[in-house]
Amino acid sequence: MAEVLEREADVVIVGSGGAGMYAALVAARAGADVLLLDRSLIGRGGATVMAQMTVAAAIGHAELDDWRDHYADTLAAGRGLNNEPLARLLCADAPERILEMAEWNVGWASEGNAITQAMAPGHSARRCVYVDYLDTGPAVSRTLRAQLSRTEGVTRLADLVAREVVVADGRAVGIHGHHLSSGREVAITADAVVLATGGLTRLYARNSASANMGGDGFALALRAGAELVDMEFVQFFPIGHLAPRMIGMDPIMWDPFRYKLGGRLLNAEGEEFTERYGVTEDGSYKITRDLATYAIYKEVEAGRGSPHGGAWLSFEHISESDLRAAFGPVIDRLAANGIDLTKTRIEVSPIAHYHMGGMVVDEAMRSRVPGLLAAGELVGGAGGANRLSGNAISEALVFGARAGQTAAAMSTARNSAAVRAAAEAAIGGAGDLGDYNPAARILELQGLLNRDVGPFRDADALARALARIEAMTAEAAALGPPIAQGAFDAAFLDRLDLANMLLTAEAITRAALARDESRGAHQREDYPEMDDAWGENQYSSLSEGRLALERRPVVREDAA
Repeated sequence: MAEVLEREADVVIVGSGGAGMYAALVAARAGADVLLLDRSLIGRGGATVMAQMTVAAAIGHAELDDWRDHYADTLAAGRGLNNEPLARLLCADAPERILEMAEWNVGWASEGNAITQAMAPGHSARRCVYVDYLDTGPAVSRTLRAQLSRTEGVTRLADLVAREVVVADGRAVGIHGHHLSSGREVAITADAVVLATGGLTRLYARNSASANMGGDGFALALRAGAELVDMEFVQFFPIGHLAPRMIGMDPIMWDPFRYKLGGRLLNAEGEEFTERYGVTEDGSYKITRDLATYAIYKEVEAGRGSPHGGAWLSFEHISESDLRAAFGPVIDRLAANGIDLTKTRIEVSPIAHYHMGGMVVDEAMRSRVPGLLAAGELVGGAGGANRLSGNAISEALVFGARAGQTAAAMSTARNSAAVRAAAEAAIGGAGDLGDYNPAARILELQGLLNRDVGPFRDADALARALARIEAMTAEAAALGPPIAQGAFDAAFLDRLDLANMLLTAEAITRAALARDESRGAHQREDYPEMDDAWGENQYSSLSEGRLALERRPVVREDAA
């Protein structure tokens, strides 16, 4: 039997995006011995490094502003379902995090001594900061990596996939993982486990996610005994990039282009079509994201879609000088991809972009499983039914900092034997798959969710998706647990991913089927109206191996 690799730490953090890195910094500076692990390169996976837009914080540099106004806007976007203490924490702490990043020389755009702030949809003031239109997320990630390199007490371990949160005597005691580059099982014992694995949008065939955002954190949390909330609320971005091929640029980059310059949405017949759906744009950017998503879907259904099943976005009526005046360096990046906006139309389509649901935690980021915490997009409830624009990186920084603070203060009698036993149980066996192809099943699942659990849903499609997910889950389970056959075993990794993706997809689909109303990012074509009786959250948990749903009142400030 191959030897298990063993490690111990005060705090182990799974995921090294913005939330994971911030948690590691805060925990280490509080005196904790921290192990920061990721399935890809540290600080270069996840969503933060890909983000190219803005970050919301009421620092008041552009105009009079207050975190309470940011909080009110966040609640309005959430359609009555926000966990109010979490939303309050997000808005109250965001200014401190943004100013701290400024001290670390992130490079926020500024005018004199004032950080530049822009208006974004849903906000009542100009409060969104940025580095530039291409570099906000990369700059945040780069700055956090630099801080990590100067901070003692953080050990970084890449190429490590977390297979399970090990729970003993009702408490999270560590992580059982798999080291891809050596092919060995890993047992990490810790006082506190922080999951910062990001979202789940890789579950959809069309998405803005990095390849490692398949929802593994949600599955890890469920199997450990934690609860999830609001799993039905997946946010779709209406004009995500489809074609031509574009490398090294954010697929949601077209929003500021439309906002500033009035790009025209056209169908296959070259017609501006938003008027059919109640909005005449007249060269300006007026249509809301939800209605734009609906309009594009309906044009494709009617056979008037672009070749790849979306719509055309045209800037052919804008001069090159005007394009360069608005987005100078971006135009050069597009040219490097062979795209000349004065001559080339872009194909766009709604794509899965963010997830409002996630782990149920308190304001200290603690789940109901002692020792198990969450940070970043994996935290559920703060955004309610729809995340306010600009809040994503704010969530990563604020919730990461709070999780690191809480984790550093935890201590317990460590149970390395339980963690080692979990790792040893995964060693051995042939792992023969026969003709079973897990990569093909992943593609099938992504297509299934895109088609039947997308931005517009109905009972028949959701029931069909749920039946297929259950069948695929049973088929995968019949093969037994995945067993690695050496280093970088692709089929093994696909099986791990598929198991997590199926469980997370089931949680989304069951919650979406149960919520027979339309609210925020959850739109049911068979129940097109918002129903006051559904002003409650849905909680998902595993009970005897099966997913269970429970409705509960929204967590309000006065009840916190």
